[in-house]
Amino acid sequence: MEMRKSSELHTVSMDGVQDEMSKTSNTSKDTKELATPKIMWLFATGQLGWAILSGIISNWLVYYYQPSDVLQAKGLPVFITQGAIVLGLTMIGVITASGRLIDAFLDPWIGAKSDSCKHPLGRRMPFMRYAAVPFGVITTLVFISPVNHQSIWNDAVLFILVLAFYFCMTCYCTPFNALIPELGRTQELRINVSTSISTTFFIGTAVAYLVPNIAGLLPAFLGYASSFRITVGILSFIAIICMLVPTFTIDEKKYAKMEPSTIGVWESLSKTFTNHDFQIFICSDVLYWIGLTMFQTGMPFYITKLMGFNDSMAFVFFASMTALSLLCYPVVNIVAKKVGKKPLVATAFMIFVLGFVMTSQSGKFGIPGIVWAVVMVFLAAIPMAILGILPQAVLADIAQSDSIKTGENREGMFYAARTFSMKLGQSVAMVLFTSLALFGSASAGYRLTALVAAGLCLIGGIIFFTYNEKKVLETITEE
Repeated sequence: MEMRKSSELHTVSMDGVQDEMSKTSNTSKDTKELATPKIMWLFATGQLGWAILSGIISNWLVYYYQPSDVLQAKGLPVFITQGAIVLGLTMIGVITASGRLIDAFLDPWIGAKSDSCKHPLGRRMPFMRYAAVPFGVITTLVFISPVNHQSIWNDAVLFILVLAFYFCMTCYCTPFNALIPELGRTQELRINVSTSISTTFFIGTAVAYLVPNIAGLLPAFLGYASSFRITVGILSFIAIICMLVPTFTIDEKKYAKMEPSTIGVWESLSKTFTNHDFQIFICSDVLYWIGLTMFQTGMPFYITKLMGFNDSMAFVFFASMTALSLLCYPVVNIVAKKVGKKPLVATAFMIFVLGFVMTSQSGKFGIPGIVWAVVMVFLAAIPMAILGILPQAVLADIAQSDSIKTGENREGMFYAARTFSMKLGQSVAMVLFTSLALFGSASAGYRLTALVAAGLCLIGGIIFFTYNEKKVLETITEE
């Protein structure tokens, strides 16, 4: 009898050990590795690629299809309908705004598809891998018109290509951004990964400003339009390679949660937009993108029409802005970890306001153009460093906090919603810029665009000031 009891106790004891071993094994399987600096930079290489493509469209699409008299003198034909077509809106403004706006409503669908993806490669990498090549090819095609003069056919083709461009951008960028909170699972890692992708974003955007410089090196017999297209093709090829790097070098399963979301698109979207912290973030973010896009679109015009420089100087000034901004990155990284992200973001909005107001006055008061250019570069570089890094980390905080509260992994939807805000902001910016630029004389219209951008950033900064960062971080810390 005693032997039987001893045997039973031994069995129970062994079962208990096996249970504990099983739990330990399961825990081990669920444990994800923390991203190393190497992984972060491989990931950021993807951002370098799509930043080049995004920069090409943001900086040169309006410049190319609504050419100034200077460009027409260089031999660039007018390809699409010019002037106001309805309610003061231009054709290029309607095309770009419509393309972004229509595609913006596809963002939640892509975000939900990514969240629920069950592919062996993970929830994000398949989208990024399959979207990279079409994304780059279509960027090049955007600048190729079927008819070599102004034509309604060019209008129609450009509309379709711009829509395709933003759809491919969503297919790559929404899953890409959803990896930020998964690769950066601690406060320090989130700021570090945001810093790395912001660095490559600004480098990519600076490279995009090289288009007229590279085009100018090509043989003159090609003509301005052909040189421009060849340059875009070369940069698009480089961008494709960069975008494919993380998809072939990072094993998503090692670092990210693989559990797919089980809720539907609209339910996920509804839950995302009912998050109060996200509501504050997204309102300020829309205004930020409107202001920033108006500034980026206007830079070639501010530099040439208000400051009196050649268009090739756009790269020089933006490269200087980028270099100065990158010098601020280590400071932003350190200070954000000490004082929090909210104070820095709110401050950045206010510096942008000052910078936009000063840019609007360029060429006045007998002050040389180079002085205005230096002021513009300096006042834009600091907020670009802050807003280039921290909003991504803020959204990662909000997404992680929401995941803790709800038990649902909907990072893709949060970043899809942000992509929506970006495209909505860019759409509004294109309509505003192309319409306001027609106001009065050319210089008066460009000055007005900078002032409107300043006003929008002011409102955005005030809204973001109401964000309760302390509460969000407490939720994460408690978990």
